[in-house]
Formats: sequence, C-alpha cells, structure tokens
Amino acid sequence: MAFVRRKGNSYYLVHNVRRDGKIQQLHLARLGERARITDEVVREVTKKHPFVDLNWNALRERVSNQINLADPNSPAVQKLINSLRELHVDLADLFPQILGVSESPRVNREILLQLRLLQSTIQVKLDQFSSKRARFGEGLPRGQAR
Repeated sequence: MAFVRRKGNSYYLVHNVRRDGKIQQLHLARLGERARITDEVVREVTKKHPFVDLNWNALRERVSNQINLADPNSPAVQKLINSLRELHVDLADLFPQILGVSESPRVNREILLQLRLLQSTIQVKLDQFSSKRARFGEGLPRGQAR
C-alpha cells in the first residue's frame, strides 16, 4: 500500500515492499513542500514503476485533506495566506502593456490563459466557501431575516 510521508520540509509518495523477508520503502515520487498528486506524478510513477498498483483516487483524497484550516497558526495555513498575498501583489503589478513588451505571442497567450484559469478557479472556490457559510446561516445578505 502506498502512502505519503513527510521527510524534512518535503512530502514523498512511498510504497512498502518485502525483499528477502524484510520490508523496505520504495520512494515513488517527491511531491514537494505541499503534497500534491498531479497528473504528471501519476504518469511518472506509472512509467517508472509499472508493476506497482496504486489507488490514485484514494491517495489524492487523503492528500487533499491534509490542510487543516481550523488552526490559523499552523505553518500550512500561514504559507497559504502568504502565497495568496504574494499572488495578489504580483497580479496587481501586471498591466496589459507589459504583455506588449513580450515579442512572443505564445507567451502572451499563455499568460492570458493562465489568468483565465485562475479566474475560474477563484470563482469556484468563492462559490464553495459561500455555499458553506449559507448552510450554517452565516451567508445571508445583510437586512434579510432568517
């Protein structure tokens, strides 16, 4: 069975195998500072270790539940907040004229594509958080009675 293990500041996908009667850990992939199982990780592990049968859906579900937003002082929450602040500042400094400086239409298209994807992702997340608040009675507009 494969699982995610933290070593230092990084997460790894590992799998226990028995060799000569002893259990050894097989390192399948480095997942980074925040454990993420991307399609690229799936392709690399499947290519590098074709005989290891993994339940990718279960692994992704376990990894996605690792951030505990209930503790505002946890390093994961602080890192998430800092990343959002840095992204906000970086985007505030990005002006359409800057795209004109790039002589590569490919770079311009890629930046615009990534911005549109980010916009979609942000809208989905805002909708998810809004519906959560509404379920608990916190999301009602001002002035509306319950």
